[in-house]
Amino acid sequence: MPHALPSPDLVVVHEEVREALAAGVGVVALESTILAHGLPHPDNVTVAAQIEDAVRAGGAVPATIALLDGVVHIGLGAREVERVCTDPDIAKLSVRDVGVAAALRLSGATTVASTSALAHLAGIRVFATGGLGGVHRGASETFDVSADLGVLASTPVLVVCAGVKSILDVAGTLETLETLSVPVLGFRTDAFPGFYLSDSGHEVPWRVETAADAARVVVTRDRLGTDAAGVVLANPLPADRQVDRELHDRLVTEGLALLEREGVHGKDVTPRLLEYFHDHSGGESLRANVELVLANARLAGEVAVEVAAQTAASTSETGAGSTPSAGA
Repeated sequence: MPHALPSPDLVVVHEEVREALAAGVGVVALESTILAHGLPHPDNVTVAAQIEDAVRAGGAVPATIALLDGVVHIGLGAREVERVCTDPDIAKLSVRDVGVAAALRLSGATTVASTSALAHLAGIRVFATGGLGGVHRGASETFDVSADLGVLASTPVLVVCAGVKSILDVAGTLETLETLSVPVLGFRTDAFPGFYLSDSGHEVPWRVETAADAARVVVTRDRLGTDAAGVVLANPLPADRQVDRELHDRLVTEGLALLEREGVHGKDVTPRLLEYFHDHSGGESLRANVELVLANARLAGEVAVEVAAQTAASTSETGAGSTPSAGA
């Protein structure tokens, strides 16, 4: 069931999304930072439509989320997508920034953290993104850890991603997710992907083979009610579609050195490194980025359909009033 939303001067739900939620149809939340800050223009406009089409191909309704003039939009129209993709002043908003930007009537694109929180607010159970944020390299000195992880620990949304961005401390991120009790599932893989790479060199603790299996994890955890954490569903690029590992490793090394020279820190790190990859990979990073996002959106659509169906079935069974046997 959709949650009670704040008044329309703060949150507006697109009509198609609102109707889908009311009807119990699968809906997939989509972030807008990938459009505003992750992809160059005009590729971002084209890819925005492709991502939504991929969700629909999976059987669900897409809901791209952004803040425009102080109002949260759950689902965007074509004109709003165009604005997100072209406005040079649009901010990057993590969950802590949304309330401030809304109060000041500003506009911003949502990250994994803020998209997850706003999706949950609207009653959306599944979210598709590219790569998850995580523990940054050198975090033991800088304490630079993405807000994505903390929000996932307290927000029951399944996030379909291609693992964490390979520029991060992957081992540290997985350890933190374990500490925060966030389950990590590999979709038809035992290896945790590294965004551009299909295998980060680390294992996933759980493996699922179908969208129905992933959905069953979500629905079963709901029924148990043991915790409020989200779920990470890691969906790797096929090995023959990943960025060449030698090229990837060279660009990471060069990019990290560039950040040091430029003094880039905090939330500006990932966009700057992605920009460096885009500029120096001969188009390979952009190609891989688009492919993995589209694959995640399609899978998320399939999972959302299953979550909706299994939730309805579970509710029906519960409503039938089955009684536990004596001594159970």
